[in-house]
Parts: sequence; C-alpha cells; structure tokens
Amino acid sequence: MTPPRRVCIGAFAGAHGVKGEAKVKSFTATEESVTRYGLVESEDGKRRFALKFIRVLKPGLALVSAPEIESREDAAALAGSRLYVERSKLPPAGEDEFYIEDLVGLEAADAAGAPMGRVAGVHNFGAGDVIELERVPGKSGAVMLPFTRAVVPKIDIDGRRIIIDRAALDEIEAGGPGEGDL
Repeated sequence: MTPPRRVCIGAFAGAHGVKGEAKVKSFTATEESVTRYGLVESEDGKRRFALKFIRVLKPGLALVSAPEIESREDAAALAGSRLYVERSKLPPAGEDEFYIEDLVGLEAADAAGAPMGRVAGVHNFGAGDVIELERVPGKSGAVMLPFTRAVVPKIDIDGRRIIIDRAALDEIEAGGPGEGDL
C-alpha cells in the first residue's frame, strides 16, 4: 500500500517568549492556515504537533503553541524542522492554482508529445516561480524555466504531464527575451 502523500505547509522558525511558543514560517495562503488541518508532523513522521494559532508576527510568520512543545528550549530546538499534513486534508486547488506536490514528478512534453524531461521542483527565488526539469533530452543537469503560461501552456494533473513550449525553451537557452526573468 502506498503511504499517503504529504504536503509541507510550514517550518518552525525558532522560539518566542519563555513559555514554549514557537514561530512558524507559513507556506499556506494565510498564516493561520498552518493550524487548520489537524495534526502536523515532522518530515520523518516521528513527531506530531497539535498547533494552536496565537497571532501573526509578520507576513508569512505565525506565532503558535502546542502541548508537545513544553519550553522555550523545545521550541528553539525545532527551528528549521518542516511541518507536513496529508495531501487529502488540504482543500482543492483553485483554477490555475497548483500544489507543488502535485507538479513534482509530472512528465514534460512539447505540444507534439516529444519528451522534455520530468518536473523535479518548483522554486521562487524572488522574481517569480521557476519550474525545474530533470532528464531533459540532450541536456546535462537541470533546466530551469519561468513557470508562466507562455512557457508552460498546459498542465494535466490527472494525466500526470505538463506541456512545455519548445520555442520558449530554445529562446531562453539562446539567451533571448525572457532570460532576465530567471
């Protein structure tokens, strides 16, 4: 039996105060959402936390408490630990929205169906989303492309593939328009 798919919804970012409250960097739509899906668990699945939202510290950063975190030292020791929930607990993605978990592993092809690799990840380094492809025919290493409708005109989650605009890939590799967008 396949283990349930999990999605990373945040990461502990350190202690706050002296009572064991913790800061959590939220990867959800709102900071409070890190507490909305029930128990969250550590990456290795060995620890579970019943997070209670206290308040927003700043955009993207929530203050939480949990009975499993008994002291400031406990909270500080968790810094950097990622928090996961089962994918089935999350709401469906909206139109033109995708969970990164749903994209990773999709096969990439051009409009004619020729293989163009596999999605290894989706990143945002500050200038917009970038899709990382691995196993691109004729290329060594990863290929990074802007994750835009022009470059990725079709995503078929159920069919487990995405369509990449080959002309956009060729233009970016040649150093043409769009290169500065990376």
